[in-house]
Formats: sequence, structure tokens, C-alpha cells
Amino acid sequence: MSVQGAGTLGAGARSAAAATRAVATLNPGYFAFVMGTGIVSIGVSAHGLVVLSMVLLWVAAGGFAVLVVLTAWRAAAFPAELRDDFADPRRGFGFFTFVAAGDVLGTRLVMAGHHRIALALLGLGCLGWLILGYVVPWTAVIGRTERPVVAGANGTWFIWVVASQSVAVLAAVLEPSAAVGRRELALLAVAAWSVGVFLYAAVGVFVAARLLLYPLRPDDLTPPYWVAMGATAITVLAGARIVQMADAPAVTATRDLVAGASVVFWAFGSWLIPPLVAAGWWRHVTHRVPLRYEATLWSLVFPLGMYGVAGHYLGAADRLPVVRMVGEDEIWIALTAWTLVFAAMIVHLGRTLLWRPFAARPTRR
Repeated sequence: MSVQGAGTLGAGARSAAAATRAVATLNPGYFAFVMGTGIVSIGVSAHGLVVLSMVLLWVAAGGFAVLVVLTAWRAAAFPAELRDDFADPRRGFGFFTFVAAGDVLGTRLVMAGHHRIALALLGLGCLGWLILGYVVPWTAVIGRTERPVVAGANGTWFIWVVASQSVAVLAAVLEPSAAVGRRELALLAVAAWSVGVFLYAAVGVFVAARLLLYPLRPDDLTPPYWVAMGATAITVLAGARIVQMADAPAVTATRDLVAGASVVFWAFGSWLIPPLVAAGWWRHVTHRVPLRYEATLWSLVFPLGMYGVAGHYLGAADRLPVVRMVGEDEIWIALTAWTLVFAAMIVHLGRTLLWRPFAARPTRR
């Protein structure tokens, strides 16, 4: 065999080894890529960009399928690494992105007329929400022997809230067109929304305690802290969709409360944006932490997209033209962020899985 052929085979082996390492260390929050892509797809569809919205839908659907396969591979081949993530309070709550990704994708599929697939994703999301809702807090928080656990609290904890509200959004979107089970869908939407509101209060206390009781380093202010705003935005979207649902006992009993609370959450989420921007400036400009691609950047794209979509629907539901205008304008920021992060992800994957292994191949002497 020639040196060139041996080098090619060696590069292929190194590429396979790199892929295996990537699966072993796969960030459990990588489903945020599907969340961010799906919500931007919903946002641009409101501007009549049908083709772009459909392309983003297919990217989100493909990404969801690939990540499900990779996660199953990781669970089968690297169970120890998976258990370590479940037991890590800094990473464990990232598993909730699986729930939110499926529900956001299902919400976009409803807009495309694929109600049965969306209903199946709702069932999968509810199952994941219930299981992870008990397993993750136990393994990552309550069941740990190390204390204090609050030292590991960070922005990823708010993804628990996002998962709950994503169930509410998809149930509320499916309810008006459902032939049967409208009351059940309405009750599920209101219940999930209510749980999400209480979870936001609880998680907010834990994360605030971490920020106040422990030193804050520039490396600690990772992109998932933007989920604190994204969780308010999806709470607003869920509330707006509940208000627009067809009449049902659960909706009739809570419509005014949900509508008012949604405005409050929108105001608080808007207030959070300047501090989050300032935190990013302090991290990357003041302390010169390099801005490079990491999976958690998708946890920044999703809140930006969700804020825009939430403002659009809240403005329509509660007749708030200023809120609607802000939301519709902000979606362009989200689309720009998605484009930049997606391009950075492609370059990162190319360097990790292709360019580096082939660059290391031996040369002909």
C-alpha cells in the first residue's frame, strides 16, 4: 500500500475517532440547536418568508433526528459519561432541551398542517417532561452528597421552565383544530403553563443565590444565562396561545389571569435584556474571554427568537401594537444570530471531524 493510501486510511481512522469522542462528550443541551432553528422558522414565517421558513423547518427536523440518534448512540456506548451528565448540576438540566426541541418543532409542524406528527411530538414531550422533571432534579440536585448544590446553579436550570412552557405552547396550538380531546389539551396547556410559572420563581431564587453567594468569574457567564430571558418569553408565548384557544373550562377559568401575567412576564423579560448584554460585554470585552463556537451558543439564539415570536403573538392576543412591533422587528436580530452561530457550527464541525484528521496525514517522502 502506498504512503498516500496509508495516510488516507489513517486520516479516516482519526476522523472516526474524532466522531466517537464527539459523541462521548456530546453536550446534553445540544437540542437547543433545534429549539433555536424552529423558533426562528416560526418567526420568519410571520413576515411572509415562506421558503426560508420551510428550509429552517427541514433543518430543525433533520437536526432533531440526528441528535436523537447520537444521544441513543451515546447512551448505548458511553453510559458512564451520560450518568455523569445527569449527576452534574451544571449540565444535567440541559437534557430538558430534548423536550423543548420536540415541542418547538411540533409547533412549527402544526403551522405546516402536520397535526398528527405534532400530536406525537406532544406525547413524546409530555413523557420526557414528566420523567426528566423528576429524574434530573434528583440526580443533579437533591441526590448529590456534595453541599451546597446551589454552587452549581447556572442559566441551564431555566431550561426546565422552558420545557414546561413548550408543552403548554404545543398543547394550546393543537387545541383549536383538535377533533377530540379539546378539553384535555386545554387543561394540559393551562397546567403546564402554571407549573412553568412556579418553576421560574424557584429556579430564579437558586440562580440568584449562586450569583450572590459565590464569586462570579468571566468564564461563569456562559450563553445559557440568556435562557433566563428566554424562559420569560416562552411563558409569554404560551400565555398568548392559551388566551387564543377555543373556549374550554380550563381556559374560561384562567384566561384573564393568563393574559395579565403574560404582560408582566414580557415586561420582566424585556428588562433582563440590558443586563444580559452588559454581562456579555464584561465577559468578552472587559475580560477578553475569546468568543468562539460552543454548543451553548444555541441557548442564546433561542431566547432571541422566542422573544420576537412571543411579542408578535402577545401583541395580537392582547391588542398591544407596540409589543407586536417590537417582537416583529426583533426577529431579524434572531435571524442574524442564527446565521452567525450556524456558520460557526459548520466550521467547528468541519475542523473537528474533517480538516484536523486529514491535515495530520503523513506526507510522501
